[in-house]
Amino acid sequence: METQVGSQAVVAGFSIPVHRSLTEPILLGGAPRAVAILNGTLAAALGLGLRLWVAGLLVWVIGHAAAVWAAKRDPLFVEVVRRHLRIPGHLAA
Repeated sequence: METQVGSQAVVAGFSIPVHRSLTEPILLGGAPRAVAILNGTLAAALGLGLRLWVAGLLVWVIGHAAAVWAAKRDPLFVEVVRRHLRIPGHLAA
């Protein structure tokens, strides 16, 4: 039994439900996991290691707020930035 969806035919039995956790990025407090860990480590090193508590808290708050803002706009912004830095802006012909 086939049904028509748009311009493609959907064949029964060839579509499966995908769990939401397989498609959503892993976020910690709204920020991407790697960015949140890096930000927390940097803030802890500044606050605990150098004993600059206020500077460490400011780095953490500003860094986390920026990461949450960027993740709301594009949850995969870390991968986009990595690819942007790896691939040149223009390719030689």
